Amino acid sequence: MKIAFVGKGGSGKTTLSSLFIRHLAAAGAPVIAIDADINQHLGPALGLDEDEAAALPAMGERLPLIKDYLRGTNPRIACPETMIKTTPPGEGSRLLRVREDNPVYDACARPVDLDGGTVRLMVTGPFTDADLGVACYHSKTGAVELCLNHLVDGRDEYVVVDMTAGSDSFASGMFTRFDMTFLVAEPTRKGVSVYRQYKEYARDYGVILRVVGNKVQGRDDIDFLRAHVSDDLLVTVGHSDWVRSMEKGRPPRFESLEDASRRSLHVLRAAADATYELRDWERYTRQMVHFHRKNATSWGNERTGADLAAQIDPGFVLSEALTAAV
Repeated sequence: MKIAFVGKGGSGKTTLSSLFIRHLAAAGAPVIAIDADINQHLGPALGLDEDEAAALPAMGERLPLIKDYLRGTNPRIACPETMIKTTPPGEGSRLLRVREDNPVYDACARPVDLDGGTVRLMVTGPFTDADLGVACYHSKTGAVELCLNHLVDGRDEYVVVDMTAGSDSFASGMFTRFDMTFLVAEPTRKGVSVYRQYKEYARDYGVILRVVGNKVQGRDDIDFLRAHVSDDLLVTVGHSDWVRSMEKGRPPRFESLEDASRRSLHVLRAAADATYELRDWERYTRQMVHFHRKNATSWGNERTGADLAAQIDPGFVLSEALTAAV
C-alpha cells in the first residue's frame, strides 16, 4: 500500500509517519519509508543521529541512475535525459517492487533498524543554500514521483511517504499516487486550512483522504475538528510521553508506547489496508498519463527538446499482474 502523510508545517506529520512506520515494522511488514519533505526530519524521527541522517544518499542527486534503470528497454524513451518526473512506464520499463533488491535501492535506500524490524529509508535530500534562486524543490521530489510511477506494491507491503508541508504536493501529480492520504491536522483554524485545500484539489481524482487529529487535548478539540472535517476525521492523537522522549533523542522501546497511541496506529493501518480492495490500476495509469501530458505541454517538451507525449504507451496498464513478467 502506498501511504502519504501530509499537513501544514508543525502539525506533527513527520512524527506520526515515523510512528506508523515503527508500527508496521514491529508487525513484521516490509516497509519502504521515503522523506519527501523540504525539511528532512524523518531519519532522526526514526532514531538516526545527526551524522547518520546527513550521510543518507539523496535521491535527487542520483536521478540519472534512477532514470537509466527505470527506462529499461522501453522503445518509446530514446534516452534517459528525456525522462521527466511524470514519465509513465510502458512495455520494456523496469518496475520497482517493495521486497526486491535493485540498483535504485542499492544507490538510494539505507536500512534502518527499529525495535521490531528493519525498514528501507530513502530521502530526496535537503534543499540547500546552493539551490536558492536556481532550483525548485519539486525537481528533487521528482525522483520520488518517478519511482512511485514505476512501483508495483501488493497487499501487506507498504511505502510510506512523509510529504512536503502544505499544499505543495499539488504542483505535480504525486498527490494521486497513493492508496491512502493521511492529513495530520491540529485543532486550530490553520490546522484545518490545509485540509480544505487538499479536499478541493483532490476532489476530481478519487484521492482517499482521512484526517488524523493531532495534539488533541479534550472533547472540545475533537468537536472542533469534527465540525470542520466531518466524517473525514478518522482518529485523534493526544499527548504522548513516548513521543516526547523520542523528540529529545531518547526513544524508549517501541513496545512501551502508550495504549491510546497504539490503538490509533491500529486504526490507521486498518484504514489503509481497506483501500486495497478499491484499487483501480486503469484509473491510476490514466492519471499518470494525464499529468505527464500536462507537464510535457507546460514545460517538459521545451526543456528536453522532445515530444514527451510519444513516451506514453497506449496499451500499457500498470498492475500487480506485471510483477512476474516485466
